[in-house]
Amino acid sequence: MDDIYEAIARLRRQGEKAVLATIVSTRGSAPRKESSKMLVLANGKIIGTIGGGAIEHQAYKEALKLIEGNESKLAHYELTNDDASKEGMTCGGTVDVFLEPIKPLPTLIIFGGGHISFFLARIGKMVDFQVTIIDDRPEFANAERFPEADETIAEDIASVTGRLGINSSSYIVIVTRGHQKDSQVLQWAATTPAAYVGMIGSKRKIHVAFEFMKTKGITQQQLDRVHAPIGLAIGAETPEEIAVAIMAEIIQVRHQLTEAK
Repeated sequence: MDDIYEAIARLRRQGEKAVLATIVSTRGSAPRKESSKMLVLANGKIIGTIGGGAIEHQAYKEALKLIEGNESKLAHYELTNDDASKEGMTCGGTVDVFLEPIKPLPTLIIFGGGHISFFLARIGKMVDFQVTIIDDRPEFANAERFPEADETIAEDIASVTGRLGINSSSYIVIVTRGHQKDSQVLQWAATTPAAYVGMIGSKRKIHVAFEFMKTKGITQQQLDRVHAPIGLAIGAETPEEIAVAIMAEIIQVRHQLTEAK
């Protein structure tokens, strides 16, 4: 059981998907007891067991169907009828298995440790994001300034991006202290599979940055994914209000992606 829980924690951190199958009820003779678990990974591997044999094979196939979605399912298996006999399920009872997709942890990666980031990190933790702060200035990226953050990285941007492990549960916010650094991050971020990429700036700054990106090989399709100007248009002016607008847009994107699956 510990192996299953450790695997779930690891998969969620890495942005990988799986389905957890749990026996929730049995009647009559069944291959395993209630609460027995099996974790089905996206690559087809399994950890744990709910009894082996045909019942486990059926649950395994059902789990693979659910692995890309967000809907859970209660599967009922009869071990006594003719169909069960054909499948080799001859224990003589019934088993209910709850199949639950394991969702990756959403990660909020904030480039820049200024005033907006200060408030955005707090709000991000309030709505269940893992938060990472990145700034090349140690005085702006440290645990004392960002106690809510899961990680603070005080390094040059170029040395950091290659090891971040961006996936479809990553949300990237670009609010550095200068246009040049914003563009440096954007050139990398636009090519990632992140669910969200947002960059702060005026319409003129964004236009100039986007034109520059094209000279670096970034396509229009990649740029169309970038939320810029960043945040929902709620008339935000202060750092606190801008942080709210950004997080509101991120939440909107997260729910749109969930509903689309």
